[in-house]
Amino acid sequence: MTTPTPQSDTRSIAVPFWRSVPFILACGCVIALVSFGPRSAMGLFLAPMTEAKGWSREMFALSIAIQNLLWGFGQPIAGAMADRYGTARVLAVGGIIYGLSLVVMSWAPTPLWLHLSAGVGIGVALAACSFSIVLAAFGRIVSPAQRSIAFGIGTAAGSFGQFLFAPLGQALISNYGWQQALVILGALLAIIPLLAVVLKGKPPATPAHPGEKDQTLVEAILEAFGYRSYVLLVAGFFVCGFHVAFITVHLPPYIVDIGLDPKWGGWAIALIGLFNIAGSLVSGALGGRYPKQIMLSVIYFLRAVAIALFILLPPSVTTVLAFSAVMGFLWLSTVP
Repeated sequence: MTTPTPQSDTRSIAVPFWRSVPFILACGCVIALVSFGPRSAMGLFLAPMTEAKGWSREMFALSIAIQNLLWGFGQPIAGAMADRYGTARVLAVGGIIYGLSLVVMSWAPTPLWLHLSAGVGIGVALAACSFSIVLAAFGRIVSPAQRSIAFGIGTAAGSFGQFLFAPLGQALISNYGWQQALVILGALLAIIPLLAVVLKGKPPATPAHPGEKDQTLVEAILEAFGYRSYVLLVAGFFVCGFHVAFITVHLPPYIVDIGLDPKWGGWAIALIGLFNIAGSLVSGALGGRYPKQIMLSVIYFLRAVAIALFILLPPSVTTVLAFSAVMGFLWLSTVP
């Protein structure tokens, strides 16, 4: 009889690759990429859809406003459901609702159906399957020292989705029309339930540290809003969300309004996503070294400068692309 060596013991308890941290991070990044992509391309559908239906731009923008409101209100609920039922189930349900909502949006015969699909449906779906749920899963599998960079990687993946889906959406609209483009984007969302299985899991039922106690959703929210720093952070993110939503929806049609080719709308959104990859990674790396409140202040100040210059300078392809690059670097660098 031979005594097992330490090496053989290690092999016997080796973690399968599909449960390894790099593989889980990779699948989470793909989910963030796919979920953020179609949402960031919504502005490309504003002009063709409103022209075809005879609706006003305000009608379309109202649907996106509903979407953003429900996305925001739904995130704490989706987070609580992920804690209770597991991340995989919430992500899978969100992906299914997302895909079906895009298909319904392509058919919407009245503004009410547009609000229900592009507004309510996609808003609820984003709360359940966007990068916020993915980042929460990342936070459970990496050490506290690695969370900032892990969040930066996850956010960068969502940005790559914006870079990929903006020109893809414009190409689909040009080649197949806006209705078929929405159906194709909806079909692509089927990948989320498939990959969600890898992120299965939920926080432990018992507190991880002595002195902690289990809380209800209401108790957690009340405690959070009892911290001045949290309230200030939420106020700052309100501004951040206004920038992101306003630009993604209204920049593409504005580019057409000033006489530029519609393709530049797709490339402007894509460029924002591309530079956001760098911005998110840099912010994630620096977030572990410098005070986060200082970094957030700098990011918001630079955004204000970029927006002011874009408004004051004569509009052209150069100013559009330069503005997109600068805003992209500052886009979701606020998250990590």
